[in-house]
Amino acid sequence: MSTLSVELNGDAVHSIRAPDRFEATGSFAVALENKGRSTHVHLHFDDDLDRFASVAETNHYVEDEATNTVYVSVDGLTEPVRGKLKVVTGYGSNVRYVDLRLDPPEKADAERVVVDESFSKPPESTPAVPPTRRAANAVERLVERGGVPGAVAGFLALAVGVTIAVALDSAVVSAAVAVVLVVSLAAAVLAVW
Repeated sequence: MSTLSVELNGDAVHSIRAPDRFEATGSFAVALENKGRSTHVHLHFDDDLDRFASVAETNHYVEDEATNTVYVSVDGLTEPVRGKLKVVTGYGSNVRYVDLRLDPPEKADAERVVVDESFSKPPESTPAVPPTRRAANAVERLVERGGVPGAVAGFLALAVGVTIAVALDSAVVSAAVAVVLVVSLAAAVLAVW
């Protein structure tokens, strides 16, 4: 089975890199290779291709630095057909068109079973995102969402609270500072999640 590779977020946020043309015989796969932060991708076939090619879902969520493979089923094709595959990211902010040519699948002998060689290999699992990349993504989201002033103010308030708790040597003040610390950390984690 042939595979159309589409690179996401490689050059910039919501960027799409794909070949101008792609040819396949029968069904094929689209590999959505995300090089950055998680993103949503929409796939759409124009009217000429939509009669023969279909995907189970048109909207796909691709996690940070992961690859999703979308299988395109081709049915009822008796002669070559041309059309366009539209790839959309960023809720329509970036669009890329790929010219497709689909040829009818080869007719197999009735007694012969054709098995694709890719079935002999175990399926590829998406590698886990390293902790350093997760932290970098969290910092990027914090900056994008305008959370830097809030984070600075929170750390200053925490420092003042700890200083007061140590100076007064009071269990009540120390408990209050601990509660504020837990709530602040929870809010920070939710803000960048």
